[in-house]
Amino acid sequence: MSHPLSALRNMEYPGRVIVIGRDQADAFDVVVYAVTGRSPSSQARRLEREGRAIVTKPTDPEVLKTGNPDLLVYPAVILEDRIAVSNGKQTEDVVRSEAGPLVPALESALRAWSYEPDEPIFTPRISGLVGPDGRAALSLIKRSEDGAPRRAFYEWRLRPGQAEMVATYAGPNKNPLPVFSGEPLPLQLLKSSAEETAAEFYEALGPDGRAGDFRVAVACVFVSRTETSLTAVSIINRHERNR
Repeated sequence: MSHPLSALRNMEYPGRVIVIGRDQADAFDVVVYAVTGRSPSSQARRLEREGRAIVTKPTDPEVLKTGNPDLLVYPAVILEDRIAVSNGKQTEDVVRSEAGPLVPALESALRAWSYEPDEPIFTPRISGLVGPDGRAALSLIKRSEDGAPRRAFYEWRLRPGQAEMVATYAGPNKNPLPVFSGEPLPLQLLKSSAEETAAEFYEALGPDGRAGDFRVAVACVFVSRTETSLTAVSIINRHERNR
């Protein structure tokens, strides 16, 4: 029997990861945001809750400066009437997107955004939006061969115990990193709490016999669709675990 997170476990280096789904009991919308990093500046971060948001923060501001802080520090998840999640500062535009169908809302919110300017990788921008009506959408903006941003959008109805995942990279730890392509990957959400789900994802991101542990942080949010005030957040930061 395959592992419920086998699509993620098979990726040696996924970069940043967005997962959106529904818990098995059909009580909560579930959002997972995970960060992995190879460089010291990418590793020098943590996830932290600030009010209705989960943000990336530096663990060592001086080490962070060796990278591009504008691409490394941002609000990853914002919890409003709709839940916005992304791998960059575009999260703020996503949460402010127009009402209505999710894909048009995402398209409008991301119109001014492109892939990240980190040549030669050109990391994709990945974003997600969860509506209060049981629907969710994911977006991937990556570089095409002629340098223009190529945009893909996916929308679906959430189903108990099921989730969809996008990442910034395809999985192999190569130089330059191959970017994620194709449709979102299916996962199973079998745990009953934000804490258990965060722990399962953190374990799945581990090296599993491969060289190098690239884990930085995992955040998991459980949001009740019927009781909007009922929100559970669990965050695991590697630097706090010392492993």
